[in-house]
Amino acid sequence: MIRPEGLGLPVRSALPALQAALEGHGAAVLCAPPGTGKTTLVPLALAERGARVVVAEPRRIAARAAARRMAWLLGERVGGRVGFTVRGERAVGRQTVVEVVTTGVLLQRLQRDQELPGVDAVMLDECHERHLDADTVAAFLLDVRAALRPELKLVAASATTDAAGWSRLLGDAPVVAAEGVAHPVEVMWAPPARPVRPPHGMRVDPALLAHVASVVRGALAAHTGDVLCFLPGVGEIARVAGLLAGVDAEVLQVHGRAPAAVQDAVLAGGPARRVVLATSVAESSLTVPGVRIVVDSGLAREPRTDHARGLSALTTVRASQAAARQRAGRAGREAPGVVYRCWSEAEDARLPRFPSPEIKVADLAAFALQAACWGDPAATGLALLDPPPAGALAAARSVLTAIGAVDGTGRATGRGVRMSRLGVHPRLARALLDGSDEVGARRAAEVVALLSEEPPREYGDDLAAAWRTARRGTDAYGARWRAEVRRLESSLTGAAVGAAGADERTAAHGPEAAGPTAGPPRAGDDSGPVGGTARHATGDRRDRADARPAEGGPADADGRTAPGGHAAFRAGNAGGRTVGQAVVGGGRHAADDIVAGFVTALAFPERVARQRGEGAYLMASGTGGELGDGSRLGSAEWLAVAVADRAATAASARVRLAAVIDRDTACRAASHLLGRGEEVHWEDGDVVARDVERLGAVELSVRQLKEPGPALVREALLEGLRREGLGLLRWTREAQGLRERLAFVHGVLGDPWPEVSDGALLDRAGEWLEPELSRARRRADLARIQAGQALQRLLPWATGDAARLDELAPERIEVPSGSRIRVEYGGGQPVLAVKLQELFGLSRTPEVAGVPVLVHLLSPAGRPAAVTADLASFWREGYRAVRAELRGRYPKHPWPEDPSTAQPTRHTTARLNR
Repeated sequence: MIRPEGLGLPVRSALPALQAALEGHGAAVLCAPPGTGKTTLVPLALAERGARVVVAEPRRIAARAAARRMAWLLGERVGGRVGFTVRGERAVGRQTVVEVVTTGVLLQRLQRDQELPGVDAVMLDECHERHLDADTVAAFLLDVRAALRPELKLVAASATTDAAGWSRLLGDAPVVAAEGVAHPVEVMWAPPARPVRPPHGMRVDPALLAHVASVVRGALAAHTGDVLCFLPGVGEIARVAGLLAGVDAEVLQVHGRAPAAVQDAVLAGGPARRVVLATSVAESSLTVPGVRIVVDSGLAREPRTDHARGLSALTTVRASQAAARQRAGRAGREAPGVVYRCWSEAEDARLPRFPSPEIKVADLAAFALQAACWGDPAATGLALLDPPPAGALAAARSVLTAIGAVDGTGRATGRGVRMSRLGVHPRLARALLDGSDEVGARRAAEVVALLSEEPPREYGDDLAAAWRTARRGTDAYGARWRAEVRRLESSLTGAAVGAAGADERTAAHGPEAAGPTAGPPRAGDDSGPVGGTARHATGDRRDRADARPAEGGPADADGRTAPGGHAAFRAGNAGGRTVGQAVVGGGRHAADDIVAGFVTALAFPERVARQRGEGAYLMASGTGGELGDGSRLGSAEWLAVAVADRAATAASARVRLAAVIDRDTACRAASHLLGRGEEVHWEDGDVVARDVERLGAVELSVRQLKEPGPALVREALLEGLRREGLGLLRWTREAQGLRERLAFVHGVLGDPWPEVSDGALLDRAGEWLEPELSRARRRADLARIQAGQALQRLLPWATGDAARLDELAPERIEVPSGSRIRVEYGGGQPVLAVKLQELFGLSRTPEVAGVPVLVHLLSPAGRPAAVTADLASFWREGYRAVRAELRGRYPKHPWPEDPSTAQPTRHTTARLNR
């Protein structure tokens, strides 16, 4: 029996329409304002009609809170008729009819058993957030309804979602709207008094955070009730908490990394006045008791992936209008409230309507593995609101192929199925599987747990040191880390069993048989999602101000470590438990360094890096990396970079977390990037030829080549021409004149006359510069190539038009005086610069290729006197003024009154009279 408090929730009025939609269509979109009870009353109402309901929440904190609220409405404790399953925690009993799970947990279940036996209805809550796990779950569930279980009921629920889009996705499902009776929330616009710098990467202007703290203080003084303040991440929460020191209220911090006990205490309320500083975890599915005031910084965190460099990072963005409405709604859940928005009303209209769908901006390696395990490697058959970007999906597939998770056709291998069951990003799964064979399951799990949820910044940037801190730590991170280590260690056994079943099915029936249900469920299967987002299956990834997605590139070509193992990791016995001790004489710290570096390099082989200066490194991917000031890693020649981020305008990435390795470890982990060969390039203004052994972009050894291959030299010279331009060739005045004539004819007549712009000539350099280019060996040889002679090769000899060049664009034109005057073709119109007296008697302007030349009429001294493209008009209208001005200055030259009948001459009057 539901308590009266639940029966009075506003969403109850929409239940008949919702149930009718589910019975008639099988799916519905539920739009209900914050505080109406959609998360808690709807699942209970469906369960009352005999359905077993699974509610999927995007965050662990929301899943736990929703389950506890529903259990309270039933007068029970969690684990009875209402339970929950999140990563690392499960409270479900035999009587459970409503189970709240994270979307990642639901993904795992669908992959194990597509039919979801025993489940009658699934509710996707807060679907407006567009997390990739949620979008993927929706697509899989629609697939299940279409092929296996048409009776399975689906509800997409949110307060601010794109209802029309979700309705189309669910097959034109009915949209059911619940009227909200939430208390009024007054909007107060509170922009900073002075301009602040916009967010850039993970950086937020401290002036904005100081302003937010000031607004919180003002709101506490002006209103009663608790304050809920939204900030983008953990770092900003900590900074604002420091700025609020001394306020007459308890300051609490809520984010995805906060201990469950702290999160639960915030949701339980308390007698003292409180200021709750929260990330987006508090936007939806939660009621924070006592809140009457919301202060919204207007910022959020979203993942971004630089596929060209293999780097991903969280970035700070402006919160969407949908998020702002969700946040404001927190103030009116229990009583009238107020929201302070730290931006102007004019700015509000320019905010994006909804947050960026994660599928558009995140690393898609885990999503691609999900799709492959589902049997749709290209994801073309999945019903998604937004299709995955082709480039990002292709990059993801290349990673999965390299680590052996998918075969050449993109289908999941048995190894890939095993990876998908480990609940971490595929790259980390590779490190866990291959690393455990070398260093033992426990140690591999400990390092992967560090990589899966990055340690706090105060642990430092040395991964091995952070590992030791986590081992002895008593903080919240240490507790979560130990729980994750246990989960990963136990999952290795369960995943191995599942993968073995998949391999057997593949051998018997082909790769399509190794589907998502291969093998029994793994141990701890409900403890976490497969992954699928830049959060790397750690949950609440957007909440973490000081965390970055684990990113990287391909591993070994066959996805496995080299046979036989590495000497440093084969020392000792019992699966590598004493790894490194024989090498380092038993030093525990040194052994930690070896193991941490090796496992990290397995996860991110393209980011093994070699020192190239103090604190500066070059990764195998070609990306530069820099350590922070004072880093203890600066003396290491080689690093395995675990976490790095690069600002859009930065030349190098900042290394946030790394482990020391040696050259052998780097080469082994990134063996697919090893290569050796002749490299001939244009460097520092000339051809440089070397024999290079390299690991990706990192040079291992270099030897100068005395006789490089001619083809390589030719390409280097072409590279030099592209970089420095055609000025490397010898251009005489005649050569430049020929080029200008060709440009003119091409512009007037087009084909077959060639284009001779810089770009066109460089594109065809291998054609018109032969054979001189093949004989050249260095820059000086290019300077000896006669460009004019080479250009002759581009003339249309085959058509016979080449012989007409002098006719169409003559170098010189004979004028009435008998002089042959050069025509300049360098401008937009051919120019004929000639002394005025030499054109007497010429009434028609000369033409080339049918284009009148621009006549520059010169004085007897060769200075410009007039410019015309119409000689007849000049003689009639312009000549008198020129004559009046110049005949006194040049009395020895003829200045007839009628130039059209005068005798043209190059000489003075005296010479004419002889």
